[in-house]
Amino acid sequence: MTPPALPDQFEPFGQPEFGVPAKSKFRWHKFLGCLKKYWWLPLITLLLATTVAAVDAWFMPPLFTSEASMWETVKLQLPEGSMFSENMENFLGTQTDVLQSSKIHEAVLAGLADKGYKIPVDKNGQPLEVKIRLSQTAKSSVFSLEATGTDAAFTKAYLDALMDAYLDLKKDVRKTVTGDTLASITEQVQKTDRDLKYEEGILDNFKQTNNLTILEAEGASAGQYLVTLKTQLSDLELQDRLLQATLRDFGTATNGADDNALPAALDSAPGVSSGYATAYQTLQTLKLERDKLSQNLRPKHPKIMKLDEDIEHTKELLEVYMRENREQLAAQQQTLRLRMENITTSITEWEFKATQANTLIAEADQLKVNVQRLQEVYDRLMALVQNVDISRNIDQETLAILEPASDAWRSYGKQMRVLQAGAVAGLGLGLALVLLLTLRDDRFHSVVEINERLGDSVIGQIPDVPVLAGKTPLLLDEGESQHMLAESYRNLRSALMFMAVDGIRPKVLLITSALPSEGKSTVAVNLAQALALCGSRVVLVDCDFRKGVLHHRMGLLREPGLAEVLRGKAVLEQAIQTGSVPNLSFITRGRSASDSADLFLGVAFARVLAWLREQFDYVLIDSSPVLATDDATTLAPMVDGTLVVVRGNFTGGKHVSEALDQLSQRQAKILGLVFNRANSAASSYHYYKYKDYQTVNED
Repeated sequence: MTPPALPDQFEPFGQPEFGVPAKSKFRWHKFLGCLKKYWWLPLITLLLATTVAAVDAWFMPPLFTSEASMWETVKLQLPEGSMFSENMENFLGTQTDVLQSSKIHEAVLAGLADKGYKIPVDKNGQPLEVKIRLSQTAKSSVFSLEATGTDAAFTKAYLDALMDAYLDLKKDVRKTVTGDTLASITEQVQKTDRDLKYEEGILDNFKQTNNLTILEAEGASAGQYLVTLKTQLSDLELQDRLLQATLRDFGTATNGADDNALPAALDSAPGVSSGYATAYQTLQTLKLERDKLSQNLRPKHPKIMKLDEDIEHTKELLEVYMRENREQLAAQQQTLRLRMENITTSITEWEFKATQANTLIAEADQLKVNVQRLQEVYDRLMALVQNVDISRNIDQETLAILEPASDAWRSYGKQMRVLQAGAVAGLGLGLALVLLLTLRDDRFHSVVEINERLGDSVIGQIPDVPVLAGKTPLLLDEGESQHMLAESYRNLRSALMFMAVDGIRPKVLLITSALPSEGKSTVAVNLAQALALCGSRVVLVDCDFRKGVLHHRMGLLREPGLAEVLRGKAVLEQAIQTGSVPNLSFITRGRSASDSADLFLGVAFARVLAWLREQFDYVLIDSSPVLATDDATTLAPMVDGTLVVVRGNFTGGKHVSEALDQLSQRQAKILGLVFNRANSAASSYHYYKYKDYQTVNED
């Protein structure tokens, strides 16, 4: 068979597209795995730290502990003198700080020296240090004190002297506080007394210049008289309005109003004379009589004419009365207004007098209030002075010694704490080192980690199974572990057979890895067998011209191989070998060559690849690692897809990322990653573990 000519142009597939990487998180199983590997590291740090702590504890001076207790005694509640209170919210912390203060320490040493006690000193000539710890039992008024020092007798004596000095200090503080408080209150009393005397002097001067009794009487009488004047003024204003109405009625009558309307307006008006009313009655009577006679008599009848004369005479009389009444009403109105003016003037004068009297009375009341207020303040301050003085002289101390200091005993608490701290520090340091190694270890231990780093890119997992007698495990092998291995390759085969890349099912596949020893050749051999066993025509080509070992694993001749075919020293048909697996052919690498990249870029290799594409259903190419040579990146653009093998617990994420970047730069179509030697015992690997399906049931 003669290889066909090379196509005019080879069109590689485009840039690979991986899934979106998941959010990375800390994996405890990875840490536990690293701890299982480096278990000796925490053990060494634990032993070293514990040894150092033990040596330190051994050379520590002996410590002695003495205990005592104080309690809050019964307190007598007095009406006066209970002036002191303590902040109980932070009582324990405050008392601890006080007991550990330098002031108390100096007082304790001075008290022991006064009693003739010889105070032991250290190598620097300073008194031995005694540490004090204060504690309180919950819901109890008993306080426990614990003293720790290097001298047993001094520790006990120091604790007893400490309690005495503490009680003396509290008494001195109370006396100091009461003395300062009493001085401050006394100063306030003196100031208040001066203010009180000043206000009393102002009140006395006011009383000397103003008779308060007369002012109060004048104010009361002025108020009553003002009420009378205002009542009179109101009456006069009412009379004036009535007179004005009457005068308006007279004006209406004078201007020719109907005579019949006059009585309604003027008959009951004030100031109108009785003659007007009589004349008005007479006029009405004459009119009625004329109306009766007019029914039977003519207007010229003597009686009618007589009545007309009388009516006219009566009208003239009414006019005379009206003029008199109008003049009389006008004079009366003028008199009312004069009286109103006089009363208004009187009201103004008396209001001024009443205001003056009330102002003076209000001023006197304010002076009295000032004096009374200052007197109350003065009385309270005097009572406070008495209470403070009583409190100063009465012992209100409620804290007393319940149990004196006990005999000091040897304490190993500090040594135990040093040992515990050393053990914890050593163990923590070891675990921290293991954690650091875990964080720096970017090797992939599971598919989950690959997905977190590179996205959802794994298309197959190969479990880690034991190698039988140094032989590569093949699909034809039996056994439980080989069952898992076979099923994993069948799963990878299915993924490739049903995968469509840009609408084209990949046919020519390149199998490579980032680093050597990741198992790419093993994956290539077993995947080729899996594809051949399902009836596909498969050829496996060894393109690793430097380290290729397929001929050893398959028991084939190394030459003639692909290197001889590309150099023209052999025909392609002579290089194709077959084995015991049907439909599976092999092309070995041939003689080792260092110019493999040049051979792959030649026309001969392109023709070989094109011929293999036509003659076989699948062409699997096993190449060298990406980061070892340039062969894989040279071959990747020429094939339909590339599978990158990643070995579990071996390949680092940095190396895989770098290899994928180099392949992507060459426009390689990366089909996905094959996770080789996955931990089959891990919970994350759960494929093909069911034993019931490993054997065929004849029933």
